[in-house]
Amino acid sequence: MSQGIVEEFLSIKADSDADLLAMQCGDFYEFFANDAETVSDELDLTVSQKSSHGSSYPMAGIPLSELTPYMKALVDRGYRVAVADQFQDDNGDHYREITRLITPGTLIETTDADAQYLAAVVRSEGSSGDVTGPYGLAFADITTGQFYVTEVDTAADAHAELYRFDPAEVLPGPEVRTDDEFARQLRERSDASLTLFDTDAFAPGRSAHTVREQFGSETVDSIGLESDLAVRAAGAILSYVEETGVGVTQSMTRLQAYTAADHLTLDGTTQRNLELVETMHGDGEGSLMDTIDHTETSPGGRLLREWLTRPRQDETELRRRLDCVTALAAAALPRERLRETLDGGYDLERLASRAASGSANARDLLSVRDTLGLLPALADEISGGQLADSPLSTVVEQPDREAAADLRETLDEALADDPPKTVTQGGLFRHGFDDELDELIERHREVEEWLDGLADRLKRQHGLSHVTVDRNKTDGYYIQVGKSQADTVPESFQHIKTLKNSKRFVTDELAEREREILRLEESRGELEYERFQELRETVAERSALLQDVGRAIAEVDVLCSLATHAAANDWNRPELSADGRLDIEAGRHPVVEQATEFVPNDLRLDDDRGFLIVTGPNMSGKSTYMRQAALITLLAQVGSFVPARAATVRIVDGIYTRVGALDELAQGRSTFMVEMQELSNILHSATEDSLVILDEVGRGTATYDGISIAWAATEYIHNRIGCHCLFATHYHELTALASHLDRVDNVHVAADERDGEITFLRTVQEGPTDRSYGIHVADLAGVPLPVVDRARNVLDKLREEKAIEAKGAGGDTEPTQAVFDLSAGEFQRPETNGTADHAATDTTASTDHEAGGGATTPVQQSVDPAAEAVLEAIASTDINETPPVELMAKVQEWQDQLDDR
Repeated sequence: MSQGIVEEFLSIKADSDADLLAMQCGDFYEFFANDAETVSDELDLTVSQKSSHGSSYPMAGIPLSELTPYMKALVDRGYRVAVADQFQDDNGDHYREITRLITPGTLIETTDADAQYLAAVVRSEGSSGDVTGPYGLAFADITTGQFYVTEVDTAADAHAELYRFDPAEVLPGPEVRTDDEFARQLRERSDASLTLFDTDAFAPGRSAHTVREQFGSETVDSIGLESDLAVRAAGAILSYVEETGVGVTQSMTRLQAYTAADHLTLDGTTQRNLELVETMHGDGEGSLMDTIDHTETSPGGRLLREWLTRPRQDETELRRRLDCVTALAAAALPRERLRETLDGGYDLERLASRAASGSANARDLLSVRDTLGLLPALADEISGGQLADSPLSTVVEQPDREAAADLRETLDEALADDPPKTVTQGGLFRHGFDDELDELIERHREVEEWLDGLADRLKRQHGLSHVTVDRNKTDGYYIQVGKSQADTVPESFQHIKTLKNSKRFVTDELAEREREILRLEESRGELEYERFQELRETVAERSALLQDVGRAIAEVDVLCSLATHAAANDWNRPELSADGRLDIEAGRHPVVEQATEFVPNDLRLDDDRGFLIVTGPNMSGKSTYMRQAALITLLAQVGSFVPARAATVRIVDGIYTRVGALDELAQGRSTFMVEMQELSNILHSATEDSLVILDEVGRGTATYDGISIAWAATEYIHNRIGCHCLFATHYHELTALASHLDRVDNVHVAADERDGEITFLRTVQEGPTDRSYGIHVADLAGVPLPVVDRARNVLDKLREEKAIEAKGAGGDTEPTQAVFDLSAGEFQRPETNGTADHAATDTTASTDHEAGGGATTPVQQSVDPAAEAVLEAIASTDINETPPVELMAKVQEWQDQLDDR
């Protein structure tokens, strides 16, 4: 290295906005100074010292051939790495310049099978300067060319889409980057790197021009979104990809717009709670995706993940998928032959992007050729036998099969059977592909043959017995003769080097042949690389075709995977409901059934029975029962069979869950705050066509407050939203709502208690549970026996006191509507005066018992003025028309009045 290498590195680094710089120096990419120390710590590289102008700098390097894994490791840790490649000027001097900026969203040489999205999000600005929404989002996977845009109304919707696509890097627009709350939530819910890109790239005029140049004016005008927000986000992504030098815009051939009506709404909370692609602990193993993924190809796995996180609402599309799965599930042998064929497929979408970026080598193009050959093989298998009448044939007919066959033939005629990994050393093409190249190769072969036979000719011509002809970098081609015969060589031999046992010579003819073969090698290398670039560009120009073929192969793969799992696990085809029913016969949880002997259960929700209150002991299976209902609904809207003997599934527009708050105390939010925020999102977002799953709403606060919140939420969902809902609770008081609200019904998970021992039956039965089994669960969980025994003793005393209280009802007020007596556990519409008075004044007693409180409030025989005022307020309140938040405020006010009396 020259003395100016370190200075050149520092100068290039200073002019970049990258975190690290990898600078090519011959056969290595080198890091200097602080960058060397950083990569040494991150990648466990050896650090040496490089002296420059009297100073010493740390230096660490990686071979050129190993750049990809090291860059991936660095960007996975959040670094932005600039790559400066080495060039040679006309004088033969070397210089370096940045050719790429590698970021988490622009790493094209990834080995991960999952999609790798780069996202941008923008937001409208209110006329007063206040941020109001809506939001525009764009998602581009530069490794495959997939490009999606959408607009959503709220921050919660935007976060749901960001969680769904799980981008590696996010570019926040100028309005978004000033919203600390949005950024905070994004950091909490995602590992995405946030990059503050040039705000001008988000400007409406510039971004629209960029998008029109990439996709055409007609595409932009026809995407069907209400504003320019999504276009602004898309334009920023295109500008960023261009600026980072990844060079893949050629593979971005389609701008696909989607709206909320296209797909089932799944917010981030629901995706986590249902463990679609990862468990609550962040592991892939044990998720729904892990359970049902039997795909043979990387694109198939990506598409399955997309289907799970973006279920459809289009009934026609869902029936088409179900028809395909039905045919494949019934045709075991053809299905297995398809899977064997798919096993030989490569990732065409990513290969197209590699070709577009100029990083594809000859072996990559062979992979394109071989995978294109799968299309006719799949079509032949599908067109005959059991699958002939299925809509599966339309999947493989979607790509232009003639164009695919032509490209495959071109690649087959061009490329050698076993080309080298590098594209500059020759040997890439078949004989006959290019006449000019063939002439150079033939002449090169002739010169090589002359050189190969030179030693034998010299032996015969000059009687030399120890003669070899060889080549090295120092001497070039030479003739080596043993020392015993070195003095007898002809005068035309020119001595160039003496060794211990031999001498080396060169002749004018040998020197001429050497010059010729070097000229031929240089000409051949340049011409072959030029032809390869042309071939690679031909493939890049067919990016849209490769994406079509790759998508078709992936879809066949996913459908085969769904059919394989259905056939192996006794899953059945769901009927899509036209009358709003969710009717599941012997349903099971798709993941839990893999690990245990599962007890199936029925579920029925319809127009008359739309809200189920689910009670039963802890650990008895309430959450599993509700989750399986959500997952069966989701799987049906994926186009999959479902784990049930039979199922009629209503197509819903969204699934919302509040199933166990994740502990976010580290972020300064209590479990109860998380619970209420999730409940708030559901109450604001769900429609009458949604499915809502609630688990223990209100448990994060005091029992009285918890019952009030759960009560009000139940009424609001029942009266205002009108959607299907399953609500698991330990507040047994809520079960009385079934006699008050028309569409509410009770079910419970049964348990059997004999001789003090509890057995969870895992069966769901009609009606509410008759008791709680908390102490038994504590015993099963290993709570020390003295604690369990003391708890039983306290409970017995509380039950005795509660029974005495319930007998003491009296008073003289006739209520105008039903009042729930927490002590009696039922609504009271008394025939005699005064029953309601007791119900109102004694509501705290049994609530305190449930919470494990102390002594009970004595039964009052008369009502004091404060209680009378509360009774009048209750009587004048219409709970059907009072919003939940207002009702909870009223309850708190009444409680304060009673506490202060």
